Amino acid sequence: MSELETVRGLARGALAALEASRQRIDDLNVYPVPDGDTGTNLTLTARGVMEALEASTATDRQALAREVTRAALMSARGNSGVILSQIVRGAADVLAEEIDIPKAFRGASDEAYAAVRKPVEGTMLTVIRELAEAAEAAPRLEPADLLALLVERGEESVARTPEQLDVLREAGVVDAGGAGLVELVRGLAAALAGEEPSAPAEIATPPVEAAHQELSRYRYCTVFVVEGDGLDADALEAELERIGDSLLVVGDPSALKVHVHTDDPGAALSLGTRAGTIDGVEIADMHRQTEEREERLLAALPGGASRSAVVAVVAGDGNRLLFEDLGAERIVEGGQTMNPSTADLLAAVDATGADEVVLLPNNSNVVMSAEQAARVAGKPVQVVPTTSIPAGLAALVAFHNERSAEENAAAMREAVAGVVTGEIAIASRDAAADGVPIREGEFLALLDGRAVAGGASFDDVARELLELLLAEPRDVLTLLRGEDAPPLNGLLDELAERRPELELDVHDGGQPHYPLLLSAE
Repeated sequence: MSELETVRGLARGALAALEASRQRIDDLNVYPVPDGDTGTNLTLTARGVMEALEASTATDRQALAREVTRAALMSARGNSGVILSQIVRGAADVLAEEIDIPKAFRGASDEAYAAVRKPVEGTMLTVIRELAEAAEAAPRLEPADLLALLVERGEESVARTPEQLDVLREAGVVDAGGAGLVELVRGLAAALAGEEPSAPAEIATPPVEAAHQELSRYRYCTVFVVEGDGLDADALEAELERIGDSLLVVGDPSALKVHVHTDDPGAALSLGTRAGTIDGVEIADMHRQTEEREERLLAALPGGASRSAVVAVVAGDGNRLLFEDLGAERIVEGGQTMNPSTADLLAAVDATGADEVVLLPNNSNVVMSAEQAARVAGKPVQVVPTTSIPAGLAALVAFHNERSAEENAAAMREAVAGVVTGEIAIASRDAAADGVPIREGEFLALLDGRAVAGGASFDDVARELLELLLAEPRDVLTLLRGEDAPPLNGLLDELAERRPELELDVHDGGQPHYPLLLSAE
């Protein structure tokens, strides 16, 4: 087996283990802020590495290490994901030269600590350091056996984190980032042994106190990449320090990953554009995330079982995670070219643990199948006829699992009525849609399903769509980047300057055929 295939197998194992524990790790997340997304961020970071490896043609270990390091940096999400990218960097630098697992863990630990200006013990930093110490102290073992031993030592390290960090002890949880790191190592150990990852360590559901943590001082978790020549990480970090906290600036002189909690994402992006070209922008409302996490934890308490659940049709890995984080119990894959059948929808409805279900088709081509599924289902099913993914997200925000499906459907329809949605698609053939001429391969903008602009320039088409989308006063603009979406940094800078009062919520949705999906409310 080639080294590329070996590394792909390791990455698959790590990703599988993280995905299996993602929700559990999200629920543990109270530090540095209780926004409940650590498992999601680690999973997205690992998925970015996996996708880069699937596309790789590297033929030597050094090239492979460079690709893995860059993929981890570019795909890093949130505080935990950025630290993980540096753990990957430190390990890859060692493994590019020699296969020495203890040295790789030491390199990972050193790089992670160097990335954080004020390291805090009782976090994933502690766990990676103690893993390095355990690897160095272990007897000579086969790699799979050594990693299996490190999983045990990692579990012990995670169990000690509440003794080292007061906020964990007060909330009654272990550190989420450390727990996620151990799951990643568990996946690596299983892949080396040619097995499925073992069951994660038993960690109790966080107590209700964990659902009531103090909100972050700042509102927006802002992450982006700066690319250029001779980038100065220290200088950019010093400027960003004035507008936020939880700051990480990591990478090299050609590419830096920035993570900052701030009340002014536009100012952070402007500092980035002064240094170079920005891309991969992710802006998340941590206060909203904290509220959603609180609802999720409260629902898990005795007596908090779901009366109703949501089944949603979703395209794109990033969008799938967004729907799951907002409470969708079952996701059915679907999009413009792959619509689920009535049988697919029925299977998802039956798989929910709730007595009643709300179905979100999120596509005009799926509404009829959803209504047919509702008619023949063995439990009450309400269809909220959402025709786009942004509309489905807006509807899901109004969902509460303790209400009946009928009550939820009414609230969700009302939420959708207050949202205007937009899409930018790539034309598959020459046409004239709603009077807008379009050539194959050009960009076509749709406002609530109606063609309103078209042309070869993504930025020009997007500007026209945004003008219409924001013609009436709006408070929140959500943007979902699709596969191979053009950079948004110019448009985001313009928006931040022209509409400083507008709250921007930017995510990598990963949907095919639509470079950008938008909603304004």
